Amino acid sequence: MSSESSKKRKPKVIRSDGAPAEGKRNRSDTEQEGKYYSEEAEVDRRDPGRDYELYKYTCQELQRLMAEIQDLKSRGGKDAAVEIEDRRIQSCVHFMILKKLNRLAHIRLKKGRDQTHEAKQKVDAYHLQLQNLLYEVMHLQKEITKCLEFKSKHEEIDLVSLEEFYKEAPPDISKAEVTMGDPHQQTLARLDWELEQRKRLAEKYRECLSNKEKILKEIEVKKEYLSSLQPRLNSIMQASLPVQEYLFMPFDQAHKQYETARHLPPPLYVLFVQTTAYGQACDKTLSVAIEGSVDEAKALFKPPEDSQDDESDSDAEEEQTTKRRRPTLGVQLDDKRKEMLKRHPLSVMLDLKCKDDSVLHLTFYYLMNLNIMTVKAKVTTATELITPISAGDLLSPDSVLSCLYPGDHGKKTPNPANQYQFDKVGILTLRDYVLDLGHPYLWVQKLGGLHFPKEQPQHTVIADHSLSASHMETTMKLLKTRVQSRLALHKQFASLEHGIVPVTSDCQYLFPAKVVSRLVKWVSIAHEDYTELHFTKDIVEAGLAGDTNLYYMALVERGTESDACSSPSSGKGCHSQDVKYRTLLPLCSPCTHLGGIESCDSSQLSWHLIGQGFLLEPPRCCLWCCHPAPALAAKLQAAVVLNPGYSSIPPVFQLCLNWKGEKTNNNDDNIRAMESEVNVCYKELCGPRPSHQLLTNQLQRLCVLLDVYLETESHDDSVEGPKEFPQEKMCLRLFRGPSRMKPFKYNHPQGFFSHR
Repeated sequence: MSSESSKKRKPKVIRSDGAPAEGKRNRSDTEQEGKYYSEEAEVDRRDPGRDYELYKYTCQELQRLMAEIQDLKSRGGKDAAVEIEDRRIQSCVHFMILKKLNRLAHIRLKKGRDQTHEAKQKVDAYHLQLQNLLYEVMHLQKEITKCLEFKSKHEEIDLVSLEEFYKEAPPDISKAEVTMGDPHQQTLARLDWELEQRKRLAEKYRECLSNKEKILKEIEVKKEYLSSLQPRLNSIMQASLPVQEYLFMPFDQAHKQYETARHLPPPLYVLFVQTTAYGQACDKTLSVAIEGSVDEAKALFKPPEDSQDDESDSDAEEEQTTKRRRPTLGVQLDDKRKEMLKRHPLSVMLDLKCKDDSVLHLTFYYLMNLNIMTVKAKVTTATELITPISAGDLLSPDSVLSCLYPGDHGKKTPNPANQYQFDKVGILTLRDYVLDLGHPYLWVQKLGGLHFPKEQPQHTVIADHSLSASHMETTMKLLKTRVQSRLALHKQFASLEHGIVPVTSDCQYLFPAKVVSRLVKWVSIAHEDYTELHFTKDIVEAGLAGDTNLYYMALVERGTESDACSSPSSGKGCHSQDVKYRTLLPLCSPCTHLGGIESCDSSQLSWHLIGQGFLLEPPRCCLWCCHPAPALAAKLQAAVVLNPGYSSIPPVFQLCLNWKGEKTNNNDDNIRAMESEVNVCYKELCGPRPSHQLLTNQLQRLCVLLDVYLETESHDDSVEGPKEFPQEKMCLRLFRGPSRMKPFKYNHPQGFFSHR
């Protein structure tokens, strides 16, 4: 209880500001000391160490007294109660002493805490003063730094140099005697001179503005005059249209074309500009035109208008959408593909005229989303051509420009980035769409100034005028050469299908005067049929039989049944010309009137596989007449590979001779030599440039080679009668070497054949 009472007591703290108050306090204390006891005052007078000794002594005495009381109670004597009471009183006194010591200890603790709190308050006050001082120091340092780093506006002004300042500034501003030694005054003087110069320039600027306004007024007056002049000029241009047409000077048409060209996409614009420039400089017959809808092209560059519909319109749209069915996934993909392959509304038309008045029409398109150009081609002639069966693919729009440059077949997109776009909409390859869109040849991209690097594909490619100009002349020459060569082949095929090998007068010297072998068949074949022929495996394995080439089959023949002898009695020959393949040829008329086949020796009959069917070989001599049998037909099949780059790239021939068995380059060295004469020595057959007669000259050379092959064949002396193929060609030497090679080289003008 004493401890709680001591806690509840509030010590009185008497603060004095001066000496007189202290005196008053001392007097009051002395007066009150005599009136009541104060433990707080006693704490100041007592020694804590002595109180601690007293505390230990009191505790020991309490322990002793308690032990004695316990001992007395255990003995239980008559006088024990008095002694126990005496010791209890002593124990109470010791308890009172302990309580007093406890109170004194609490008072000392409170005083220590108060002193500690006062000391902490002083420390906090000093620390706050220190922080305030540090903040003031930091603030002053910042201000000092700002002052040191201060940059005046005059430092941003580009003042004139000191030499110019003292040279140009008047003395009342420069003040050289003052500013030379004082940098501050020097800077002020330079600023004053700068201000003076700017005032002069401002005055000059105002004068220029007034002059500008006068000039603008003059320009407006001239604009009004020119605007009034435009209708008059239009009427003059309309009146001069007949004169322009008469003088072939279409200024009005050219002006309209250039106005339309402003709406072309960059690649087509580059193509239009470069082809127009090339036509004006190098080819006057080249005509360039722009086709398509200009309004649609303008609509592509207009920004979409913001649609602000009313609530009624939105409700109506909601009703319509609920009634409509959602498009299926396939329809969505088709729409995406159409959008991906969308062409620009405008296209560029080129008409390239050749010497024979034939025209190559080229239409160039631009695919906006794929960023590539395509072309469609069409060939027209001055006179209507009769198209042979074998010339069906020569002038076809799909193949007439194929491989204009080596390897450029126009079936794949030249832009590597398109493949990623195709994957998104499910397009496997562009090959399926080239018939509608046109062919994306590489030379078409270069004419439009587009270049697609393969190492680092780019999303955006810029059209380059220099790239288009560098390829323009070469490409135009190749296009003309391609059209002329295809038209020449077209005419030649018409003759070849009728069994006529046309040889021009310029190439007559390449062949002997008489050629007995003749062309009896010329047809076109498919690429698959060519690869299935057993004697063309070498060409297929060598990679010379690509799917872009054209393939033909020629049949050269000599010694057919039409050459057989006529009957002495009737004067008519055999009618074997009416017998087709896969039939049995009858005997000649002298044998049939005596019983036909039964009258002949059947042991001399043999079967031979010739061409595509079986033919019955008649006996060398009939038993019932002394007339010799007709010669067996020798048929030479030639499989021809015609490269799209004909005639700069020669055709390739593979031969198969059906005569006394089947002979190819694998089992007959002379057949290989005949192929070498046609394929390797083709330069001798080119004729005059541009060598459009190369194919027909090769076929004529093939007929000559067959004559030489058959006429130089050794005659079997055991067979009576004349030689099967009499020698009509003059040869210096019939055979050479162990392989008995025949002389196939024709020497002009001597007219004989020799070995190479």
